[in-house]
Amino acid sequence: MKETTHWLQKTPVVQTGALICCALWGSAFPCIKIGYELFHIEAADTPAQILFAGFRFTLAGILTILTGSLINRKLLIPKSAKTAGKIIRLSLLQTVIQYLFFYVGLAHTTGVKASVITGMNVFVAILVASLIFHQESLSSLKIAGCLTGFAGVILINLTGSGLDSNMRFQGEGFIFLSAVAYALSSVFLKRYSETEHPVLLSGWQFFAGGIIMILCGLAMGGRPGHFTPSGTGMLLYLALVSALAYSLWGILLKYNPVSRVTVFGFMNPVFGVVLSALLLGETGQASGVRSLLALVLVCTGICLVNTSSRQEPSDG
Repeated sequence: MKETTHWLQKTPVVQTGALICCALWGSAFPCIKIGYELFHIEAADTPAQILFAGFRFTLAGILTILTGSLINRKLLIPKSAKTAGKIIRLSLLQTVIQYLFFYVGLAHTTGVKASVITGMNVFVAILVASLIFHQESLSSLKIAGCLTGFAGVILINLTGSGLDSNMRFQGEGFIFLSAVAYALSSVFLKRYSETEHPVLLSGWQFFAGGIIMILCGLAMGGRPGHFTPSGTGMLLYLALVSALAYSLWGILLKYNPVSRVTVFGFMNPVFGVVLSALLLGETGQASGVRSLLALVLVCTGICLVNTSSRQEPSDG
């Protein structure tokens, strides 16, 4: 029962769009750390980190809503309580919960390790889509891919004396919980985009989540920080990363199965490792044999999942 293929379902379009998203997200790892330095935010200053995230996502929401409204030639606003409820649920998962864990976790680990651990959101999204929402089947190849990817995450945290000696719950643990929240948000975004405009969902969930994070940061005693031209420029760039990447990701999810889009998430750790090495000087970890092997495992796992997805009928 094959319909005319929408242009957003064509393989080159999906590949190009997803890789653009991953390149943008990969750049966020080192840029957030640079942003902390520019705003003089210390690793232990959780309220300031939350406030910084709130400014970023509120700005991202405004940019997304304005741009989407211009492109669609009408103001993108929620028109029902049902739509508003979807936006709130997405906002809690995608912006508030994910980035509370992400920003705090990133301050207590390296950009390289964070980027590799975040690659696990691909596997979590596939498991959720398959086992909880039954949007696609879970084959033996997908299971093998998930296990291989998880092995890569374990490996990046191993030292000569074992996993625990080089892993902190407030660091690597928080980054993993952030990945789980993101994976859930991808599945919900796919589901909600069937009846709602994905750009509307993206913009308003960022705006709502950003406001919530600003209020949380201020309530915890956070200060706005030192606004300078360079710091403001970095904040604007990070807002654009969110606005462009998440909106494009949502559009791709609207027209394609979850696994077909999220499978490209393996490029997040690749871009993250390379850019962290270049911008943060984390070359020792980025070029280490253990890190390279971990990346190979993550990429192998995602390729196995991709092979399995191609063997299934598309979910039109």
